[in-house]
Amino acid sequence: MRRAVALRLHAALAALATAAAVGVTLPVTQASAAAGSATGYATGNGGTTGGAGGQTVRATTGTAIHAALCNRASSSTPITIEVEGTINHGNTSKVSGDSCNTADDVIELKQISNVTIIGVGNGAVFDQLGIHIREARNIIIQNVTIRNVKKSGSPTSNGGDAIGMESSVRNVWVDHATLEASGGESEGFDGLFDMKNDTQYVTLSYSILRNSGRGGLIGSSESDRSNGYVTFHHNRYENIDSRTPLLRGGIAHIYNNHYVDLHESGINSRAGGRARVDNNYFEDSKDVLGTFYTNEAGYWQVGGNIFDNVTWSSRGDENNPAGPDPQSNTSVSIPYSYSLDQAGCVPDVVQQTAGANKGMLVSPGNCSDPQEPTTPPTDPTDPPTTPPPSGTNLSIGAGSDGSGKASGTSYGNVRDGDMSTYWSPSGSTGDISVKWGSATTVGRVVIREASGSSGAIGSWQLVNHGTGAVLKSGSGAGAITFTPTSLKKITFRITGANGTPRVAEFETYAS
Repeated sequence: MRRAVALRLHAALAALATAAAVGVTLPVTQASAAAGSATGYATGNGGTTGGAGGQTVRATTGTAIHAALCNRASSSTPITIEVEGTINHGNTSKVSGDSCNTADDVIELKQISNVTIIGVGNGAVFDQLGIHIREARNIIIQNVTIRNVKKSGSPTSNGGDAIGMESSVRNVWVDHATLEASGGESEGFDGLFDMKNDTQYVTLSYSILRNSGRGGLIGSSESDRSNGYVTFHHNRYENIDSRTPLLRGGIAHIYNNHYVDLHESGINSRAGGRARVDNNYFEDSKDVLGTFYTNEAGYWQVGGNIFDNVTWSSRGDENNPAGPDPQSNTSVSIPYSYSLDQAGCVPDVVQQTAGANKGMLVSPGNCSDPQEPTTPPTDPTDPPTTPPPSGTNLSIGAGSDGSGKASGTSYGNVRDGDMSTYWSPSGSTGDISVKWGSATTVGRVVIREASGSSGAIGSWQLVNHGTGAVLKSGSGAGAITFTPTSLKKITFRITGANGTPRVAEFETYAS
């Protein structure tokens, strides 16, 4: 029966009437994008806009979601899929096409980009059916409930993860979602929100994660350290055993979340992971922060948190709780702007805003009343641009060098004012510097990527070469401002990449 349904859909994709029969409505006008705009690390690496600027399709079955993906002109054609009703195994089948790669019994977002899935009307419930994101980028999931996804027992879906991301995933924003299970691994469930095998630039916001053994992980093993740049804010974790999240080797920003009834451990930063933990409210829980179940240390920066009836275990070879008096043991620079609520009002703010079907309200910060989200960008085909700064580009006429260059490129290409030439490192990371014969004051840098390489630059540091001081750190190309500094040589150090970086211009300005 499932195969027959898929064949009927494939034959009918060109026909509007048949498409409507499987739960898809194709519009005659372009769609509005998801409610609000992405926040946190999902704003890096070129931003996360999902299906903004594309068509809207309405789907009431999982097969219809797949058909909408397969009916696009290409795998990157923007689309917003409005979902209403219950999506389950009985109505989710594989659909074939040149613009998709789907599978039975799972919502498969594989080898595609520029997609928004948003619950509308009376709500969208993915019942025992997970969402699998693989080799994909620029994905938004909003206002949906995903429940009781199993990895063992019957029926199974998505390895037991409510939302799972793996294999070179970039720029995912999950917002106002409810992710829940009905037990732990012994009952057949796995993680609610998992990232592994090179997943970067992700934000989980205004969501509820509850009633599960595992909240989620970043990195599937101690050696899987290619993931990171993940933001968690204004979420509620409730009745969870552990992993809120488990962080291996990446960077996470965790702020304004409410944690209630964590049974074994909470934020588990290990294997070199670094977590910035700001203004969260931890309540009636155990070991809410630290390195657990390993002797490979992780790190954290803490500030403004409230620990209400939190208990802490003793330290041991494979157990390093941050409490009972959590102190920072690293520093994490955040490259985007955000507004903090004070920890004392976080339970109330999160209660009003988090989860599906709550009106998509957001917090403006400072414990103010929740409000409607702001309007997002409407056309993802126009990538963000960096306007020219005022003043003189001090790089013109200066010198330049670096740690190494790819064949056919030149250090001087970053200071010639020509966007058609560029420097590329000999590997995926490296240094490029601009230098002067005498001390020069610099307070602003603009890094411009060459055409066709947008988003390749990942994490970076801006360094005063003479002193070794890090002037600024962050991710992605664009404008960088910092305290004006007198120096003879300034270095842009690429420490992480999403491909082959190509720096067309390394502009420097006094302010």
